[in-house]
Amino acid sequence: MKDNNTSTVTTASYMDTTLNVKDSLKTPISMRRRAGQYVDWTVIALSLGLCAAGLLSIYSATFNAGMPTYFYKQLVFAGVGLVLAVALMFLPSQWIQVTSTVWYVLTVGLLVAVLFVGKAVNGQKNWLSFGGLSIQPSELAKLGVLIAVARFVMRTNVNLQTLRDLSVVMALIALPVALIILEPDYGSATVFVALFAGIALWAGADAMLLFACITPPVMAIVTLFGMLSGYGLTPMAIALAVIAVCTVLFRRGVVLTLLVIALNAGVGYAMPWVYKHVLPAHHKSRIEVLLNPDRDPRGQGYNVVQSKMAVGSGGIWGKGFQQGTQTQLRYIPKQWTDFIYCVPTEEFGFVGGSLVIAMLCGLCMRVVRVASLMRSKFESTIAIGIASLWFYHGAVNIGMAIGLLPVIGIPLPFMSAGGTSLLINMVMVGIVLSFYRQHRKRLDYSGEE
Repeated sequence: MKDNNTSTVTTASYMDTTLNVKDSLKTPISMRRRAGQYVDWTVIALSLGLCAAGLLSIYSATFNAGMPTYFYKQLVFAGVGLVLAVALMFLPSQWIQVTSTVWYVLTVGLLVAVLFVGKAVNGQKNWLSFGGLSIQPSELAKLGVLIAVARFVMRTNVNLQTLRDLSVVMALIALPVALIILEPDYGSATVFVALFAGIALWAGADAMLLFACITPPVMAIVTLFGMLSGYGLTPMAIALAVIAVCTVLFRRGVVLTLLVIALNAGVGYAMPWVYKHVLPAHHKSRIEVLLNPDRDPRGQGYNVVQSKMAVGSGGIWGKGFQQGTQTQLRYIPKQWTDFIYCVPTEEFGFVGGSLVIAMLCGLCMRVVRVASLMRSKFESTIAIGIASLWFYHGAVNIGMAIGLLPVIGIPLPFMSAGGTSLLINMVMVGIVLSFYRQHRKRLDYSGEE
């Protein structure tokens, strides 16, 4: 009997131990997973790589010219930005949701304030000074608007395939854009168009509505090209015919189809009058320089001509660090900001320029991947908005440097000198890292892989 009791106790103890082991397997894997597996090392490596390339380029462009302040400031902002990114990595996304309205109101308030008490730089009143510190509210607005739009999109009854909800998103973006245009800063205003397009496409907005929003600007550009290149209205007519065919292929109602075609036709025929009577003289010059920079190589076309020379002269491997002629002799004005891409391409050639593009594209693709992993519409929308902003900034800035796009003052992410821009980009990195970390933790607690 004693042996039976002993056997029973032993069996029971074994069963309890087995159950405890099984239960322990059901506990959060986070207790057993290494901390490093919660970090998206790809995002960290690529963003820090771009920062390093930017610091190296700013050093080369300014140090021998007796302007080391730009490098030291960028180095300080890079350090502060890294601290912010690490801190934000541990911030729950719920905190961002709760404060979304506050950030949007603060953004609009700063944009209003800059119109009255802002510091004018190059004819644009887009800086606020606090003692020795200056900030650019339009850079802060990109993140503030993105958070507000994501907060709206995450609502269960919101559907961007409807004109009503799509109009709300457009209104949230239109208010800051209008204030930025009043500064005037048309380059920064165009960034919000890319932000809207990225979010709308990701959220499944109606293709016909997006087509109606995107084609008028395209029609305006094509019409200007025809005017200034001597082709007259022929390019506009061809573009209008293509747009009309595409609109018909959507197979929507006759009224909506005719409305979209009429809108584009109206934009096309109105563009010559707008160009002549509305656009400021310096914007006309920029457009003309884009089409033919060699027509005024010592005036408006100077920056573009010198930039293209710097990019092309680098060859395959470049001239070597601090050996670039255009860079070291300062032929390119402000080459540590708008034309920063000229520095790595001249000094490290096609290889250096390609590496910068590869890192930027890789970062954008990785953030899109993070967006696809998110189950929350709020997190997913913010991630895709960040990728859209970085991609647009990179494409436009590099397009400016190689003469494919007009010079509109768009900085190259993580590389162009500018404290506000770098800090906001690092904050965005921290937000993406936070989303990824929370995603991994949710997988652990759900037992999925």
